[in-house]
Amino acid sequence: MPARHLCRGVSLVAALTVLLGIGVAAEAGDLRGAWVTDESTCKKVFTGERTKLGFAKDADVYGSGFIYEGNRLRGKNASCAVKTQKQDGEVLHLLALCANDVTFGTVQFSLKIQDDNQITRLYPGLSELDTKYYRCSP
Repeated sequence: MPARHLCRGVSLVAALTVLLGIGVAAEAGDLRGAWVTDESTCKKVFTGERTKLGFAKDADVYGSGFIYEGNRLRGKNASCAVKTQKQDGEVLHLLALCANDVTFGTVQFSLKIQDDNQITRLYPGLSELDTKYYRCSP
């Protein structure tokens, strides 16, 4: 299976979509924390506290999620290191090197920042796949 598909879980989990308000430029540091596709599932997807977040054993049953720490994105089955980022209005473009137990590869993420607690992972040309993510409260 191509690395692109293996790392998709991180992006779908994510969707790092965050930040300073509609139309306001975002900084990568603003994405820190835990993100889920269904905000009511935070406590079912994640375990631990703010600085020691992890994934519940059956996290994938409740939807996608990811943890953004520094320049790293962590999903249940993959981890990515952000190599470059570019802000374009309310969209943050990230280029990341992602890996899991089997393979690794480069993945591009485009995130539309809705507000401090909501982002949308964009799939250019495939808007039906766009995925909203919600920040979990600490």
